[in-house]
Amino acid sequence: MTGAAYAGAPAFEAPAPRLTAWRLILAGASVFLLLVYSQAWVFPLMGEQATAEQGGLIRALYLPAYAAGFLLLAVSPGATFQALLRQPFLVALMLLVAASFLWSIAPDQTLRRVFAAYCSALGGVVLASRLKWSELAEVIAGAFAILAVIAFVVPLVAPSVGIMQEIFPGAWRGVWSEKNALGGNMALGFAVLGAAAMLNPRRRLVWAGFAALALLLTLMSTSKTSLVALILGLGGLVFVAIVRRGPATRIAILWLAIVAAGMGAGIVLFAADVVFDALGKDATLTGRTKIWAAAMTQIQARPWTGYGFGVVWDDLGPWAPLALMTKDAGFRPQHAHNSWIEQWLGMGLIGLVAYGLFYAQTLILALVALFRHPGAYLAIPFLIVYSLMTITESIAVTYNDFRWVLFVAIAVKLAWPDREIERRRV
Repeated sequence: MTGAAYAGAPAFEAPAPRLTAWRLILAGASVFLLLVYSQAWVFPLMGEQATAEQGGLIRALYLPAYAAGFLLLAVSPGATFQALLRQPFLVALMLLVAASFLWSIAPDQTLRRVFAAYCSALGGVVLASRLKWSELAEVIAGAFAILAVIAFVVPLVAPSVGIMQEIFPGAWRGVWSEKNALGGNMALGFAVLGAAAMLNPRRRLVWAGFAALALLLTLMSTSKTSLVALILGLGGLVFVAIVRRGPATRIAILWLAIVAAGMGAGIVLFAADVVFDALGKDATLTGRTKIWAAAMTQIQARPWTGYGFGVVWDDLGPWAPLALMTKDAGFRPQHAHNSWIEQWLGMGLIGLVAYGLFYAQTLILALVALFRHPGAYLAIPFLIVYSLMTITESIAVTYNDFRWVLFVAIAVKLAWPDREIERRRV
């Protein structure tokens, strides 16, 4: 890497390929896939409480996203397969998802959700296998830009839909069911839009404008946790920019980052009440710690295998794990509200370790990218925000959720360099 490449983002952008109708179709399919997985259409279409009949309709409405994924796969099957093999822990993890059918408490439901999980992961893999870093950033940023515009317009033209009326009245929720969903998605979007601005200087002002809109929506959601995530994502962008300026600056900033991370961990461990007060949260994280304790009690009954992929939260039997967790927590949870506990509960310690290895490999590759190529502008901020979200949300190894699709895309892309894509386009 030359000194000029460290100096700023403009050196990172290769000449834009000539746009053709076919390229536009594939780009549109990529953005469409992400928009469907964003679930931004579920609340406006179905309302807050979906019936069993609506649940079937919701599942059917994900089929176009699956079709878009298969279309992109058909365009470059060889590259998709080779890129996937660069992430062996992802392959092992998805094989384990399917294997959990053998010990699932509801094998038919697990089998159906395995298909959805495979289609969702495929969406991330095909995006990574055919797009360079600058292109991947713009495709994802395009989806977030559309979501941001819609989430801004809906509260203005339909306040009863876009603004919460009972719980947290006045807080914006856009096109999702509650304010934290809007805040969390826009915090993630801010990191991606910022990365798109850095990786595509010719459209920097465009993406920076949408990033400002994402910041505004995060503020309007009144979600302090999301605002913290957004600030950390911004810090990640600045961190990457500074580190890539040169070796001396890199060493100094890395040292400061280690010290800051240690101080942050110390505050969380020894002064957690101060953090909770600052975020306006109680010590139970709005009941999440009760869910975690109840889930850990059920994990003790089947620690190695868990209860099967994607079935715990829909088994309504009187002696099912959900009934026992509801009794322990004092209310009925919708999921574990922690991605790590969710893996342990669904696929046991084996699944937890498999996900941990995949996550660790992705983090290591992101740190390598920090010193080798500009993809760090997208990978580092995204992983910072995503990792924070996994502490309180079940957004890993799941299905029909674009946050997991994006994680898979970035994880695979970290192992599949731009030169492989350029070689196949020649």
